[in-house]
Amino acid sequence: MKVSKYSANGNDFILYHANEKVDRSEEAKKLCHRQNGVGADGLVVLMPHSEYDFEWDFYNSDGSYASMCGNASRAAAHYAHEKGISKDNLSTFLTGAGVIKATINGMYVVSQMTDPKIIDESIEAYGEHWWLIDTGVPHLISFKENIDTFDLAQARELREKYNANINIARIDGNDIYVRTYERGVEDETLACGTGMVSAFVRAKKEGLVSDSIRALPKSGDELYIKYEEGKYHFGGQVMQTFVAELGDI
Repeated sequence: MKVSKYSANGNDFILYHANEKVDRSEEAKKLCHRQNGVGADGLVVLMPHSEYDFEWDFYNSDGSYASMCGNASRAAAHYAHEKGISKDNLSTFLTGAGVIKATINGMYVVSQMTDPKIIDESIEAYGEHWWLIDTGVPHLISFKENIDTFDLAQARELREKYNANINIARIDGNDIYVRTYERGVEDETLACGTGMVSAFVRAKKEGLVSDSIRALPKSGDELYIKYEEGKYHFGGQVMQTFVAELGDI
């Protein structure tokens, strides 16, 4: 079994392609284990599709299925391009949240995200005002003046109550700094694409930023999000860290 390991701004994934769709939740837990497996935030499996370049299944490191992951979409598009699954620097593929279109320019990949859904704009918790937005997966977003500290105990409580990822964000001019606690990983991750897009959606709806912004996750990497012709586009660098041939895990 040969797999590729990708990092998308600190969010890391294991990718491979297969011919059939089966439940790989147990496999995901083993492969994503940081000590006894390859180690990753998630597993992406690409499978053939009659209409699109491929269909994917995405699993969090705890084996739970997720409909969408922004950073994984960029890694998957690059992987498909490298393997000849998609061509002409374009990838169109089916996720649990809908069809994703991505463009590949070297190691820089831009994904056109599925249309976001604003679920609730009036959540009050821990003295903060939160919005609940679904950008393929649900996210709670709160804007704060200082995000140097992130209360993970509170994040876990909110994650359980709303079954959503938890984001705290700070706006500085046309930049958004975002920290994310991800369900399925059950901890803060270095970056979360759908979380950054959710923060941008809220900021744009509140008139706090322009149609094109820079997003900076905990990893410190730079990503870019823009709203153009009614669609949200999320771009940044990806990196293939290694390819491995695995024995029994």
